[in-house]
Amino acid sequence: MNILVLNCGSSSIKYKLLDMKTKSITARGSVEKIGLTGSFLKLFLPNEDEVILEGEILEHRAGIEYILGAITSKKYGCIRSLSEIDAVGHRIVHGGEKFNSSVLINDEVIKKITDCIDLAPLHNPPNLSGIYAIKELMPSIPQVGVFDTAFHQTMPDFAYMYGLPYSLYKKYAIRRYGFHGTSHRYVSKRSCEILNMPYKKQRIITCHIGNGASITAIKNGMSVDTSMGMTPVEGLLMGTRCGDIDAGILTYIMEKENVGSSSISTIINKCSGVLGTSGISSDMREISDAIKKKNKRAILALSIYTYKIKKYIGAYAAALGGVDILVFTGGVGENQSEIRQTACDELEFMGIKIDKTANYTKGKEIIISTIDSKTNVIVIPTDEELMIALDTLSLVTKLKLKL
Repeated sequence: MNILVLNCGSSSIKYKLLDMKTKSITARGSVEKIGLTGSFLKLFLPNEDEVILEGEILEHRAGIEYILGAITSKKYGCIRSLSEIDAVGHRIVHGGEKFNSSVLINDEVIKKITDCIDLAPLHNPPNLSGIYAIKELMPSIPQVGVFDTAFHQTMPDFAYMYGLPYSLYKKYAIRRYGFHGTSHRYVSKRSCEILNMPYKKQRIITCHIGNGASITAIKNGMSVDTSMGMTPVEGLLMGTRCGDIDAGILTYIMEKENVGSSSISTIINKCSGVLGTSGISSDMREISDAIKKKNKRAILALSIYTYKIKKYIGAYAAALGGVDILVFTGGVGENQSEIRQTACDELEFMGIKIDKTANYTKGKEIIISTIDSKTNVIVIPTDEELMIALDTLSLVTKLKLKL
């Protein structure tokens, strides 16, 4: 079975076509700068060479047409016709309280995703655009929605509720939702496969550390707490997001700078985090280069960054009553050995001991804890697309059995 996975952003579409018999990627790439000057399709050949196909791509439907054309083309394609695609899986950012698992997409599901637009105004509309495009271009193909928030719907109410008037929760659904759920679910399960440990009996802390970052506490296979909140701003210091902040600071800035909610949103989402603290970049590689040159603000940014990770690991170990497995994933978590080391320093009291030689690795599955470490510490490259494809395969298979 061939499954096409789509991740539609505001001005981009990432895609992968997977052969589910072998769980291998047969095509991948992205459409960039949708609706902007200089839009293009970037695809990767089997030898990993990049091909750039420029064109006027004004909206998501046109972008998906480009993708489908590339997949089936004589020059760059891997299948002869669209009939060889059996299903499409979509990454959907926000499912609110309406979805606690992946679902086959129908009109009722589309309406519920639309109802969640207020919770993710930048993400859900392009996600829906991808669904509508496939519905028009391949009307008979089954589609599946896989939600970033679904995995975290197992959190208890005392973990997801804020200390605000309860009426605001009832009126506006203000609560913690969490994100990166597909990634946290994948790496937590994969860690148990590698370690040959029963997933439903472990206390796991997963650290998805990248430009956007979150940490999740998983007990007996269920998310019980996560660092991102109602929006992806809360939690860790991130590339451009501030993370945890005293809410009173926001009203203070609004009064002092005479700015409104739109400006505050820009400050905390796009001008803060590693970029705002360092004044250099949101990219940890550039921060590392600046640290080598003794740049004080770069040193400060990295110190805050790693301290927050360590702080959440400790907090979630307390919430779980201990920790059996600690996982690092995401662009930074998979590739920045010094950040993993610093985040785990002085956590020996929790049974965490890092093998410095094993830790000096990038982008591959590896156990980085010592043999005598009570807690298994492991690096796992995330594979959200595979998780989406597996959910899609499961639901489509069930659908065919019913038919």
